[in-house]
Amino acid sequence: MRVLSVVGARPQFVKLAPIATAMAGKVEHIVVHTGQHYDELMSDVFFRDLGIPAPDVNLAIGSGPHGAQTGAMLAAIEPVIEEYAPDWVLVYGDTNSTLAAAVAAVKMHVPLAHLEAGLRSFNRRMPEEHNRVLTDHAADLLLAPTSVAMGHLADEGLADRSVLVGDVMTDVLYTVRDGVLAGSGPQGAGDYYIATIHRPDNTDDPARLRAIVDGLAGLDRPVRLLAHPRLVAAGEASGIDLGRGAIELASPLAYPELVAAVMGSAGVITDSGGLQKEAFLLRVPATTVRPETEWVETVDLGWNVLVGSDLSSLRDAVQRPRPADTEAAPYGDGHAADRVVEVLSEHAEGPAR
Repeated sequence: MRVLSVVGARPQFVKLAPIATAMAGKVEHIVVHTGQHYDELMSDVFFRDLGIPAPDVNLAIGSGPHGAQTGAMLAAIEPVIEEYAPDWVLVYGDTNSTLAAAVAAVKMHVPLAHLEAGLRSFNRRMPEEHNRVLTDHAADLLLAPTSVAMGHLADEGLADRSVLVGDVMTDVLYTVRDGVLAGSGPQGAGDYYIATIHRPDNTDDPARLRAIVDGLAGLDRPVRLLAHPRLVAAGEASGIDLGRGAIELASPLAYPELVAAVMGSAGVITDSGGLQKEAFLLRVPATTVRPETEWVETVDLGWNVLVGSDLSSLRDAVQRPRPADTEAAPYGDGHAADRVVEVLSEHAEGPAR
């Protein structure tokens, strides 16, 4: 069986790591990097630190408006699929790389599998929501991380293509966590917060961005703000000082360093889908600066609080008491990638479309 994985952004490299390990020696695995994230900390360092083989193909598309970027990826992916003739095109998550590869596979009549299928924010302002919905409805095989995701797919008439495999990000997080614990350990003792802000709804409105920065600056502990390039550009364009008050401005961290930093923190403030879930898995409180989340289990279990339009509540949300401990494991046992390989093999001769 030959599988062609298409990735292009930081969260997808994390998801690719356990898949590449599970496929090693069992599956002919071709990795295509679109270049959606192309600087070292957003791309190359992930392959090195997570032990992912170097991409077989790097399309080097780079950034750009959604339409131009997605179109360029689509045009570049088609000849790659033609050259390798895979049994499956495997796409990850909800980026423009995901949608471009999905459209290319469908147009070329190559079976398409979507890892992390069924997630929904129900916020159509998010480009990620369009990408994941369109990809799910195009795919032949939907690899869902949670029972909630399976329910969403069933509601949309996609139950016959859907399989619950668990969350592959749990696999890699547990591996990296164990490595941190076996090495130098977490980076602190709950004496700081970790923050990441990058979504357009938070960065592109100067008034909202200023309110978020005000909230972070007034917190009771230092805030290590890991500044995504979008945030830095937005701050400069709006004349907002991102490094004032409690805020300590820092560059994005390599994934093992990020896990160590989160483990040692008092809490996480983020608008990232992945980081709010990783905080839960590490049993670190999260505050998500969005009105909704795809990972509703983190909220239901009390480890994540959403802060939407009323940013005046940000400080109280972050400084809330620690939630009660839980043994709940809604994202699986850390062996989702093995299950993905099994399911792809089982369906290789006849996807359920």
